[in-house]
Amino acid sequence: MAEISINGVSRTEFGKGASRRARRDGLVPAVIYGHGAKPAHIALPAKELGLALKTTNVLLDVVVEGKTELTLPKAIVRHAIKGTLEHVDLVIVRRGERVVVDVPIHTSGEYDRDGILEHNSTSIEIETEATSIPAFLALDLTGLVAGSSLYAGDVVLPAGVVLTSDPRMVVVHLSVRSSHDDLETAAPAATDAAATDAAAPAGDAAPAADKKD
Repeated sequence: MAEISINGVSRTEFGKGASRRARRDGLVPAVIYGHGAKPAHIALPAKELGLALKTTNVLLDVVVEGKTELTLPKAIVRHAIKGTLEHVDLVIVRRGERVVVDVPIHTSGEYDRDGILEHNSTSIEIETEATSIPAFLALDLTGLVAGSSLYAGDVVLPAGVVLTSDPRMVVVHLSVRSSHDDLETAAPAATDAAATDAAAPAGDAAPAADKKD
């Protein structure tokens, strides 16, 4: 579990104008809340925060005016077009307490290649200690046959981790390749063959009969 320290500053101005000015200065507006504490409005350096958030469920030791709070990103807002950070909500956590988070699923293993693999869910929800959140959970697809599915309940969880998603939630499904799919695959080849035939020389044509006067 990654834990990163980051320095922030208190915010005394609010509203869209103040947020735009903060972002122009390379800062991201944020709010820290939880455990009955009064919400703290702060700003964090955009570059450092962006790098930290590349790690899923990263723990942030936020230092503001000499006080440190251990936090977990709860909501991250990005610009719809640019993808830049606009705002972050951080919830206070305590070491040893349990939290509920979404964790990504990584798949591996050989499955029936005659089927088409569909990823219905890319993550599942679990409960775990705040300082022991796994970076990802592994799902083994070995032996999966076409027409079958694997579910949230099939994911092997580390010790101390409890599944909170519905265990019947489909994570991956290996659908049966239909004859229609085979026809679509073959169609381009048939089209190319027809185009080649059309482009080929017609050969020597029989001479036209001479027109008699």
